[in-house]
Amino acid sequence: MNRNTKLLAAFTALAVMVVPSFAFAEGIAPEAQGWVALGAGLAIGLAAMGCGIAQGLAVFAALQGIARNPSAADKIQTPMIIGLALIESLCIYALVIGFLLQNKI
Repeated sequence: MNRNTKLLAAFTALAVMVVPSFAFAEGIAPEAQGWVALGAGLAIGLAAMGCGIAQGLAVFAALQGIARNPSAADKIQTPMIIGLALIESLCIYALVIGFLLQNKI
């Protein structure tokens, strides 16, 4: 692993350990509001990045399968669209969590 990967892994682990404790607190102290805002931004940003990568890989695999066997396009396209909808629902779920965290501020 290179230095950037290690730094990203450490930052992600820190965010995963620190942010939920503030998100589920009843009353949030003023000094903790920045962490909640950071958690909301990370939730939306990481979810959008992950969903974008997953959707790109799904479409790539489906188009590659159709290119190899054009007669299977009907059998590939429907599951691909269902898979894309499920991937997008995960991103929308992260957006809702981000909005809920913003309401804590």
